[in-house]
Amino acid sequence: MPGFVARHRSWVIAISGFVVIAAAALGWWWLRSVAIGAYPDDPQQVELGRAVYVGHCASCHGDQLQGQPKWRERLPNGRLPAPPHDKTGHTWHHADGVLFGITKRGLNSFVPGNYETDMPVFGEVLTNSEIWAVLAFIKHSWPPDIQARQERITQQWQKRK
Repeated sequence: MPGFVARHRSWVIAISGFVVIAAAALGWWWLRSVAIGAYPDDPQQVELGRAVYVGHCASCHGDQLQGQPKWRERLPNGRLPAPPHDKTGHTWHHADGVLFGITKRGLNSFVPGNYETDMPVFGEVLTNSEIWAVLAFIKHSWPPDIQARQERITQQWQKRK
């Protein structure tokens, strides 16, 4: 007497195929929902990023991404004011992964020594998706040539990892 699998082979294959396809679709949806990456052309991610930026970043970096006045001049305490995130700043000079890491874990995870900054660490405040969304919002404000240059920087950084 043949076993269950042998008797119902076509059904087992069909159900297995469905499970594999469903798992792949669920995995793709989950990766996209946790937003691994900043997508300046994704209106939903940019809008979420705008809202998070207004609530957590604009008080220092400016409501128009303009940064604080004299952001290149040290304050009396030795720290630098918050830089702009628009095209006039240096944010676009850094890879996405670096920007994400600085926001999540702090500047000291990327700068040697014990650099003092007023920038808070957001790893316990914002989700990964919210951090990526803020970066998408910032990148969305840059002109196409700056976006392209920053994308090349991101690609070079990823190759080195």
